[in-house]
Amino acid sequence: MPTEALIDRAPDGPKFVERRRIVAKVLLADSDLASRLTLKSVLGKAGYLVEGAATAAEANSKLDANQYQLVLADLRSESEDAGPALLAYARQKDYKPATALINSDLSELSSENKVAPGPDSVVSISHEDVSNLLARVAELISTRADRRMRRAVQA
Repeated sequence: MPTEALIDRAPDGPKFVERRRIVAKVLLADSDLASRLTLKSVLGKAGYLVEGAATAAEANSKLDANQYQLVLADLRSESEDAGPALLAYARQKDYKPATALINSDLSELSSENKVAPGPDSVVSISHEDVSNLLARVAELISTRADRRMRRAVQA
């Protein structure tokens, strides 16, 4: 991950401040605090600026106030349709963020009936395979950027 170190000459000696380049801004809506903090930490270390939301209402408020390149949602403890409803709301925004449902239960992905229908991708989370998670997030953001560029060229 590219970083730049800056030296701040303070009276008590030099201080090193680490600045990270922000790859993309991500909204992470997850009702499980431990999952939300873990994902926020992993994505943050990879250079993403991650804002968290514990409820659909909080996430909707953040979507109204900010722009994100990616919206990830896992709000199953709130209700089964809270995550997909949040992503539908996000897709209505003018800036068209990439959207994906988070799935930490890998057994659900193996059943064809339980994979989320519609335009949402499903990002699986495995504690052993962080690189796959980061690759999937990067792919979603890249696909969004590609779609935006194609629309701009067509216009």
